[in-house]
Amino acid sequence: MATVKYVTMALSVLFIAGCSAPPEPPPPKTKTVFDPLTSQLDHARDVQKTIDESAERNRKAVEKQERGDN
Repeated sequence: MATVKYVTMALSVLFIAGCSAPPEPPPPKTKTVFDPLTSQLDHARDVQKTIDESAERNRKAVEKQERGDN
């Protein structure tokens, strides 16, 4: 009998939790004093990634020519 009581309580709690409204989405991001700085840093990281990829392609091309591959 005690099992039925606990199962009934658990099911009622799950039913109430399942029927509740979904949580509200977070508020939109507000602008801060540091936004220009962080955007410049993000841009610098993107530029560095492009330079690194180009250097890697050049390095591979030089190694390929040194080995005599075509």
